[in-house]
Amino acid sequence: MNYNLHSDEAEPVNRLLNAMHRGTFVPVHRHLNPALSESCVVLRGRVGVVIYDADGRVVERRLVGRKADACGFDIEAGIWHGLVVLEDDTVLFEVKQGPYTPLTVENIAPWSPDAADKEAQQAFVKALEQSFE
Repeated sequence: MNYNLHSDEAEPVNRLLNAMHRGTFVPVHRHLNPALSESCVVLRGRVGVVIYDADGRVVERRLVGRKADACGFDIEAGIWHGLVVLEDDTVLFEVKQGPYTPLTVENIAPWSPDAADKEAQQAFVKALEQSFE
Protein backbone atom coordinates (compact mmCIF):
# COMPACT_ATOMS: atom_id res chain seq x y z
CA MET A 1 0.00 0.00 0.00
CA ASN A 2 1.32 3.42 -0.94
CA TYR A 3 0.69 6.71 0.81
CA ASN A 4 1.67 9.63 -1.39
CA LEU A 5 3.27 12.61 0.32
CA HIS A 6 3.19 14.65 -2.89
CA SER A 7 -0.10 16.32 -3.76
CA ASP A 8 -0.20 15.31 -7.43
CA GLU A 9 1.43 12.46 -9.40
CA ALA A 10 2.46 15.01 -12.06
CA GLU A 11 4.81 16.75 -9.61
CA PRO A 12 8.49 16.72 -10.67
CA VAL A 13 9.43 14.74 -7.54
CA ASN A 14 7.26 11.95 -6.13
CA ARG A 15 7.61 11.11 -2.42
CA LEU A 16 5.72 8.26 -0.82
CA LEU A 17 5.53 5.71 1.95
CA ASN A 18 5.30 2.14 0.73
CA ALA A 19 4.05 -0.40 3.33
CA MET A 20 4.40 -4.13 2.62
CA HIS A 21 4.19 -7.55 4.24
CA ARG A 22 6.20 -10.71 3.67
CA GLY A 23 5.02 -12.48 0.55
CA THR A 24 4.49 -9.25 -1.38
CA PHE A 25 5.41 -9.80 -5.02
CA VAL A 26 7.40 -7.01 -6.66
CA PRO A 27 8.19 -7.79 -10.30
CA VAL A 28 11.78 -7.42 -11.43
CA HIS A 29 11.78 -4.15 -13.34
CA ARG A 30 13.78 -1.20 -14.59
CA HIS A 31 12.98 2.40 -15.36
CA LEU A 32 13.78 3.16 -18.98
CA ASN A 33 13.51 6.92 -18.63
CA PRO A 34 17.17 7.97 -18.15
CA ALA A 35 16.13 10.60 -15.62
CA LEU A 36 14.21 8.15 -13.45
CA SER A 37 16.28 6.87 -10.56
CA GLU A 38 14.77 5.94 -7.22
CA SER A 39 15.98 6.25 -3.65
CA CYS A 40 14.48 4.41 -0.69
CA VAL A 41 15.03 4.46 3.04
CA VAL A 42 13.66 1.60 5.13
CA LEU A 43 11.84 3.22 8.05
CA ARG A 44 10.59 -0.03 9.56
CA GLY A 45 11.37 -3.69 8.89
CA ARG A 46 13.78 -5.16 6.39
CA VAL A 47 14.04 -5.90 2.68
CA GLY A 48 16.42 -7.68 0.38
CA VAL A 49 17.28 -5.70 -2.75
CA VAL A 50 18.46 -7.67 -5.78
CA ILE A 51 20.24 -6.22 -8.83
CA TYR A 52 20.23 -8.28 -12.04
CA ASP A 53 22.09 -8.17 -15.34
CA ALA A 54 20.28 -8.17 -18.69
CA ASP A 55 20.18 -12.01 -18.73
CA GLY A 56 18.59 -12.30 -15.29
CA ARG A 57 21.73 -13.26 -13.38
CA VAL A 58 22.06 -11.79 -9.90
CA VAL A 59 24.77 -9.13 -9.85
CA GLU A 60 24.30 -7.90 -6.30
CA ARG A 61 22.22 -8.54 -3.18
CA ARG A 62 21.74 -5.98 -0.45
CA LEU A 63 20.13 -6.50 2.94
CA VAL A 64 18.54 -3.19 3.92
CA GLY A 65 16.78 -2.03 7.09
CA ARG A 66 16.63 -3.38 10.63
CA LYS A 67 19.71 -5.39 11.64
CA ALA A 68 21.40 -4.67 8.30
CA ASP A 69 24.46 -2.71 7.25
CA ALA A 70 22.38 -0.26 5.20
CA CYS A 71 19.22 1.69 5.91
CA GLY A 72 18.52 2.68 2.31
CA PHE A 73 19.39 2.19 -1.33
CA ASP A 74 19.51 4.04 -4.63
CA ILE A 75 18.73 2.49 -8.01
CA GLU A 76 19.83 4.26 -11.17
CA ALA A 77 17.67 4.30 -14.29
CA GLY A 78 17.96 1.28 -16.58
CA ILE A 79 19.06 -1.15 -13.83
CA TRP A 80 17.06 -4.37 -13.48
CA HIS A 81 16.05 -4.65 -9.83
CA GLY A 82 13.57 -6.11 -7.42
CA LEU A 83 13.11 -6.59 -3.73
CA VAL A 84 11.76 -9.08 -1.28
CA VAL A 85 10.08 -8.09 1.97
CA LEU A 86 11.71 -9.92 4.87
CA GLU A 87 9.53 -8.65 7.75
CA ASP A 88 5.82 -7.91 8.01
CA ASP A 89 4.86 -4.25 8.37
CA THR A 90 7.94 -3.06 6.48
CA VAL A 91 7.71 0.61 5.49
CA LEU A 92 9.89 2.36 2.92
CA PHE A 93 10.15 6.07 2.21
CA GLU A 94 10.63 6.35 -1.55
CA VAL A 95 11.65 9.32 -3.68
CA LYS A 96 11.76 9.35 -7.47
CA GLN A 97 11.39 11.79 -10.29
CA GLY A 98 7.88 12.53 -11.47
CA PRO A 99 5.55 12.54 -13.06
CA TYR A 100 4.41 9.08 -11.99
CA THR A 101 4.44 6.52 -14.78
CA PRO A 102 3.13 2.98 -14.19
CA LEU A 103 5.31 0.01 -15.11
CA THR A 104 4.76 -1.22 -18.65
CA VAL A 105 5.62 -4.53 -20.31
CA GLU A 106 8.90 -2.98 -21.53
CA ASN A 107 9.88 -2.20 -17.94
CA ILE A 108 9.23 -5.69 -16.51
CA ALA A 109 11.94 -8.33 -16.87
CA PRO A 110 11.05 -11.22 -19.16
CA TRP A 111 12.19 -13.68 -16.46
CA SER A 112 9.97 -12.12 -13.77
CA PRO A 113 6.86 -14.22 -13.05
CA ASP A 114 3.74 -13.29 -14.99
CA ALA A 115 1.25 -11.03 -13.19
CA ALA A 116 -1.48 -13.68 -13.57
CA ASP A 117 0.61 -16.62 -12.30
CA LYS A 118 0.23 -16.40 -8.50
CA GLU A 119 1.88 -19.79 -7.95
CA ALA A 120 5.02 -18.71 -9.86
CA GLN A 121 5.04 -15.42 -7.95
CA GLN A 122 4.92 -17.23 -4.60
CA ALA A 123 7.77 -19.54 -5.64
CA PHE A 124 9.82 -16.57 -6.82
CA VAL A 125 9.29 -14.71 -3.53
CA LYS A 126 10.12 -17.83 -1.49
CA ALA A 127 13.40 -18.33 -3.40
CA LEU A 128 14.34 -14.68 -2.83
CA GLU A 129 13.54 -14.96 0.89
CA GLN A 130 15.73 -18.06 1.17
CA SER A 131 18.61 -16.29 -0.61
CA PHE A 132 18.72 -13.77 2.26
CA GLU A 133 18.64 -16.33 5.12
